Amino acid sequence: ILVILLILAVILVAAFLMIRNFFHRPQIAPATPSDSAVVETAKGRIRGSEENGIYQYLGVPYAQAEERFVPAVEVQEWEGILDASEVGPMSPQSSMLGMSGGGQEGTDNNCQNLNIWTPGTNDGEKRAVMVWLHGGGFSTGSANDADYNGADLSRSGDVVVVSINHRLGVSGFLDLSAYGEKYEYSANVGLTDIVSALQWIQENIESFGGDPDNVTLFGQSGGGAKVLALMTTPYAKGLFRRGIVQSGATETMGVTFTSQEASTSLTERILERLGITADHIEDIQNVSLEDLEKASEEALQETAEEYRIPAPLSDGYAMEWGPVVDGDYMPTDPVTEDSFAENGKGIDLLIGSNLNEWTMLMGGDQGELTEEETAAFAAAYPNEDVGKANKVDTLIRLPMLKIMSHKADQNDGNVYAYVFTWDESRMGAYHGAEIPFVFAHEQNGETAQKLMEQVSQAWISFAKSGVPSAEGLPVWEAYDNDKGATMILDAESSLAYGHDRELMKLLEPDMSAQF
Repeated sequence: ILVILLILAVILVAAFLMIRNFFHRPQIAPATPSDSAVVETAKGRIRGSEENGIYQYLGVPYAQAEERFVPAVEVQEWEGILDASEVGPMSPQSSMLGMSGGGQEGTDNNCQNLNIWTPGTNDGEKRAVMVWLHGGGFSTGSANDADYNGADLSRSGDVVVVSINHRLGVSGFLDLSAYGEKYEYSANVGLTDIVSALQWIQENIESFGGDPDNVTLFGQSGGGAKVLALMTTPYAKGLFRRGIVQSGATETMGVTFTSQEASTSLTERILERLGITADHIEDIQNVSLEDLEKASEEALQETAEEYRIPAPLSDGYAMEWGPVVDGDYMPTDPVTEDSFAENGKGIDLLIGSNLNEWTMLMGGDQGELTEEETAAFAAAYPNEDVGKANKVDTLIRLPMLKIMSHKADQNDGNVYAYVFTWDESRMGAYHGAEIPFVFAHEQNGETAQKLMEQVSQAWISFAKSGVPSAEGLPVWEAYDNDKGATMILDAESSLAYGHDRELMKLLEPDMSAQF
């Protein structure tokens, strides 16, 4: 009993630290500026740093937000050399599903900046460009997290890595479109920031040794949902070629987004709480962030209950900040009734999730499985501990299956599928466990190091050629709805075919019937 209690204590402590770090991550450290890292951009010269053959540029402004809730404008040209040796401000943070986004230190509405890592500048090379969109839903997080340092990935694959800060939460998705032309795009202003960053990349990335015609977006959790949103909006058309979605959707955040009706209702509630009427809408510019967040938290819950929006991690209802399907900036949801968003045509997609995601930490497991369900798990994952069969994720896995099956039906752009099952910590293959492997961060132990090299090189290969591959991995076949080829990423990776269809059908028959 003592041993069991000790194990439970370790698990609880690890869970606490993981959840705490999810919202309070250490940031990329400042670096010493170097004259060898001066680059000319369209608006002026910037000075980064150089270490171990990688040039790093932090906090580079790609646009400028002069007001709240409206698209940012072009950065003004500057004289002299702008130092880019430390991270810039991140977006004000909003709560997400009842969890606080943390303090507002280091945040600013004018958070339109990006970070770059490259092996060479002004060298005429045409390197693939990998643009990272951070997680935290559409409410929290930043591109400045130390976990997202792109130096290792850039070095290991001779690629240019970029990460983007943009507006989040109420700052990025408060829908004021009913209150005047000025706020036409307010419901999706967080996306307009990302599009501005992609336009900046098109104009400037050649100076950093990158190829503007070979841009791949990649993101985890909310970052993956951002990739799906950018595959949906016509305003990002032609700004990137490929997308990578890592655990990037739930049924109500990625498969679909916020309806115009729910968005309008949410805004009305917020304005009522703030005492702002339509003829005094400009007062919204002067409301304190604290008051704005408080009004939003209450209104989000009420709106969720009105529209019966199911909470992803618990029973009941919950609403998150995110893109609004307004018929213009977001013409449809990513997943349409019989296909995928029209603007996703021609974009190759690498997509997958982790075996356990939140089930080891936040509950929501499958309860006591039947013999038939346990046998289906053993057939799907013969190398996994059948004693943890009820910890298999369906919350994210099923939306991933729906997205990949509908994208495959579109028949315009290849789809490559994976499930990440590596479990070194005994915490399961949890939400975000693959991130250090993707970013080529050094791992403890020969087996983990080998898997890291395979995962990071597969991502790099996909960015360069559209086909994921790496030494030691089986040939990675494209996913279709007939064979369902899926790469199981683990100590000994393998290619499986429709491996968990029967399991998903047994666990969630209503959901599985939709694809």
